[in-house]
Amino acid sequence: MDAPVAPIVGLVLAAGAGTRFGGPKGLARDTAGAPWVARAVDTLRRGGCERVVVAVGARADDVAALVPPGVEVVRIAAWADGLSATLRTGLVAAASPATRVAAVVILPVDVPDAPSSAVRRVIAAAEGDASAALVQATYQGDPGHPVLIGAAHVPAVAESVTGDDGARLYLRSHGAIRVECGDLWSGADIDSR
Repeated sequence: MDAPVAPIVGLVLAAGAGTRFGGPKGLARDTAGAPWVARAVDTLRRGGCERVVVAVGARADDVAALVPPGVEVVRIAAWADGLSATLRTGLVAAASPATRVAAVVILPVDVPDAPSSAVRRVIAAAEGDASAALVQATYQGDPGHPVLIGAAHVPAVAESVTGDDGARLYLRSHGAIRVECGDLWSGADIDSR
């Protein structure tokens, strides 16, 4: 009997203070009143992620209250240290050794217009072995999100990230597959109200 395929896990980064935005983006809502954090969870689920983890930090209790039921919330104690602390802790929680995970798909909370089709395209680009893959969505050639980190890369990515650079340098130096998604949406994050 074949072993079951390991799941792809989604990771929503929603821990920052949102200084330029005027408050934590994890508390933001769209014009219809839907929380951005709930939209990100839905995008990842509809895109093919079997499980979703949301990393919270600034105003953690308030952001966690907006997370849909059944979604794991990870509190980032060192969130003020920058994106790297959130990414490191979130990746380790999403791909803990206790769970069998093929890959983690990362989506920041400040891309509420990201469609599930972009997540599906990034996952599809991982082809047969998602656990060894690195895939990054691009928009007219510029790197963006979602990003897929294969489980085999999680420890090295978690160890390599510093400050607010995220996994950008690791993805570049390890030849991440770049998948154009500009035909699906702009790829723009929202930094101001």
